[in-house]
Amino acid sequence: MKQIILHKGKDKAAWQLHPWVFSGAIRTITGEPENGEIAEVLNTDGEFLAYGAYNNRSRVAVRLLEWHRDIPVDEGWWRHKLQTAFTNRMHLLNGQNNAARLVFAEADFLPGLIADKYGDYISVQIHAAVTEKMKHIIIEELVKQFDPKGIYERSDLGSREHEGLPDHNGVLYGAAPPEFAAIIENGIHYHVNIAEGQKSGFYCDQRENRRLTAQYVQNKRVLDCFCYSGGFTLNALAAGASEVISVDSSALAVATLQRNVALNGLDAARHTAVRSDVNQYLRTLGAQEERFDVIILDPPKYAPTRSALEKASRAYKDLNLRGLMLLEQGGLLATFSCSGAMDIETFKQVVAWAALDAGRQIQFIRQFSQPEDHPVRASFPEGEYLKGLLVRVVV
Repeated sequence: MKQIILHKGKDKAAWQLHPWVFSGAIRTITGEPENGEIAEVLNTDGEFLAYGAYNNRSRVAVRLLEWHRDIPVDEGWWRHKLQTAFTNRMHLLNGQNNAARLVFAEADFLPGLIADKYGDYISVQIHAAVTEKMKHIIIEELVKQFDPKGIYERSDLGSREHEGLPDHNGVLYGAAPPEFAAIIENGIHYHVNIAEGQKSGFYCDQRENRRLTAQYVQNKRVLDCFCYSGGFTLNALAAGASEVISVDSSALAVATLQRNVALNGLDAARHTAVRSDVNQYLRTLGAQEERFDVIILDPPKYAPTRSALEKASRAYKDLNLRGLMLLEQGGLLATFSCSGAMDIETFKQVVAWAALDAGRQIQFIRQFSQPEDHPVRASFPEGEYLKGLLVRVVV
């Protein structure tokens, strides 16, 4: 087997079971491994560290897969990892939920692989060359376990370019999903656009946070910003909010939201959907001296990398400042960040700065995180990306 030898002192992360080796850590390579080929990874003294998949096109030059030398990374290895990931999610699929993340990439020891179950269909994303080679195994195991009507690939988010892979969208198995696939989450029905929706079609990572936030909205006036297809909105209406205004810049998102309100037979008289830039709309509401009891801020990723963190912090601060200024005394702000580069303590500090500039005194009363089908692997903290705060305005 071909070997990859690391520079002295560059083996610490591998000993600590982190799955990534960057190109600068590599001293020599014996043989010429193809991109996606499995090789032995050794330290400078020749000690075995792990089996890893090599890729000279990627900044992550080696994706470490297995730390036991006597366990080969063969088809059986991949099938076992897939089956383990599926087994760990089966209890989430029941009469109240038929949508969940089945595989969460490195967190499930399956690099660059995302698989989401949306009712009768499965959406797949592959962002690593080694996993692309195993696509046939992935399809076989998904079909064996879940017997879907169709599996659709959404590998179109740009990251494949860094792996030397072309983008790919299309049917991998069975039938193409309909324009709107039907799912149920927390007993609420949704239509999901798998082929054209954001990310893989839906945001399963907010499932628990939608349910928790809905506990605070009965008879309240609610503003749902960056509402997408209406996850927080539908939960709020179902929980008895007196009024919900939902805002998103995407025409497709707003149309899907309105479709979902009707799908659940919710009172459309209590709901207003607005297509607008959220920041501009918040400024308009401020000028009109509008006030709300509960505001939800669930923006897109502002900090894709650590180098963008300072700029993103300013954007998060400005957004939360505008939200805090629109709240009644005693009102609640449910605010989120899906930027992995921003940890929860930094996010709390940003919201505290926003409150100071808004002239509001606040209490942090709850922290939100990603659900159990988006686990965080102890040796891969980069997988912890979603965090949120429930904030009460005291004054």
